[in-house]
Amino acid sequence: MGTTKKYVFKITAFLLFGFGTIYGQQKVTIVAAANLKVALDSINTVFKIQNPAINSQITYGASGKLFEQISNSAPFDLFFSADMDYPKKLEEKKLTASKIKMYATGKLVIWSKKIDPNKSKMNSLLSTDIRKIAIGNPSTAPYGEKAVESLKFYKIYDKVKSKLVFGENITQAIQFITTGNADIGITALSLVLTPNMKKEGGKYYSIPKNSYTALDQGCVILKNGKGNTAALKFYNFISSRQATAILKYYGYDTDL
Repeated sequence: MGTTKKYVFKITAFLLFGFGTIYGQQKVTIVAAANLKVALDSINTVFKIQNPAINSQITYGASGKLFEQISNSAPFDLFFSADMDYPKKLEEKKLTASKIKMYATGKLVIWSKKIDPNKSKMNSLLSTDIRKIAIGNPSTAPYGEKAVESLKFYKIYDKVKSKLVFGENITQAIQFITTGNADIGITALSLVLTPNMKKEGGKYYSIPKNSYTALDQGCVILKNGKGNTAALKFYNFISSRQATAILKYYGYDTDL
């Protein structure tokens, strides 16, 4: 075989086999609540190792915003919500293609770099040193909604509502605190346990779970993902021992 033919053969083999896994990959488009960012990224890393032929892409946002996009025919295959309500609403709209699976229960915490909230617990929010309190937008972020619920349970909502600043989602609320645009915030335990947040040096106080409705979180295959075997594999993988171990590591409760 001549040099030119050898070269052409190598290029052809590279195109056929080198790119074969890319061209032959199945794709699943996942949207998920912002509180899941680090946990679900970690789960996705393990999933990709075990399923190299699947291209799983995840976009994060407030559950309510994602619900609106799905309702308006956004081409997503799988939805991980921060609650059970949004998946149920999609089911009512006949926009789902699987049963709704409760994959985890989240937890609320108060987090601050400015003070230690463990000293005064919920009353930390009443301190004169605290001028701004960050939470997720209660109308679109379930963690923000439950934060308000907890404040009302302790009868301090009216005292602190003028201090509240709302992030579009729970991740943005955290950013308000880390950048100094808020002194303290109510956020997800899963986010404060991430390596980046630990480096921030803040402290957190776990808000008693009896002060807010359980943050049960559900996932569902969407109508757009019907028949997508990659979506089904990821949906099933969230129940695996590897996935539940990661969820527990980031502070979620799970019965899976």
